[in-house]
Amino acid sequence: MNFPDTLVLGATGRIGRLLQLSWDQPAGAARLLWQGRASVGLEQATHQVILDPLENPAGLTQAAMGRQILCLAGGIPGRGDLGDNWRLAEAALRAAPPGGRVILCSSAAVYGNQSGLLDETTPLRPANDYGKAKLEMEQRAAALAADLGIQLCVLRIGNIAGLDAILGGWRPGFQLDQFVDGSTPARSYIGVSTLAQALRGVLALPQLPAVVNLAQPGLVQMGALLDAAGLSWIARPAPEAAIARVALDTGVLQGLLQLPEAEVAQMVQQWRVLEPHITGKQEQV
Repeated sequence: MNFPDTLVLGATGRIGRLLQLSWDQPAGAARLLWQGRASVGLEQATHQVILDPLENPAGLTQAAMGRQILCLAGGIPGRGDLGDNWRLAEAALRAAPPGGRVILCSSAAVYGNQSGLLDETTPLRPANDYGKAKLEMEQRAAALAADLGIQLCVLRIGNIAGLDAILGGWRPGFQLDQFVDGSTPARSYIGVSTLAQALRGVLALPQLPAVVNLAQPGLVQMGALLDAAGLSWIARPAPEAAIARVALDTGVLQGLLQLPEAEVAQMVQQWRVLEPHITGKQEQV
């Protein structure tokens, strides 16, 4: 399956580098244009454009000509300005060709700490500044896309195994909440290679919903994920406010793409293969 002509914004971030490593088919790669502010991090990109989307809107518009836009760019806690989530989304929408399509990467953080099965119509109650920034991005982007006549799809991505605060954030002495029944927090996850596969599938679809939860079906216990990776952790009593299970409803996504059920061993294996190339670190065992 070849890619439609696509401009990938934020290609030097961790997801962008993951996609460069995963989307290695020459026929498809020829239709991808990878954007970064510098060439560092674009070593795997066959076709690249170096520019700052916020400082060079004309260059961004030229790069987007005839292409849909996948916007991976944005600020995350401790790394960049959270306000850039909206500013970069706005830049992508204004650069898109008339009638074109923009796919924005949001986060399950917009749902906050709500329990139960969360679908795309669930009221949004972000519990932290990152979730609030992503919600602002979603709301303002939807309004601007309607004004400009741009097709917009927002992907609310669940925990990415290896790019998360658990497997990816593990350190010696790592502590994890444990409930009275012995379980640890369970969340919706997606493996890094499965994420690349899903994003490739999304780009190829002729029509997309306005909002899609992006995760593998099923829940993953954080303790089980660390156990599968052979990483030790220290149990601490979960506070009363801790939510045991937060699950994204993936029904919309499964109607578009068939992703496999979440399975911790497979997620860990996917991360072990790609982690050294994304972070430059040796594999943790």
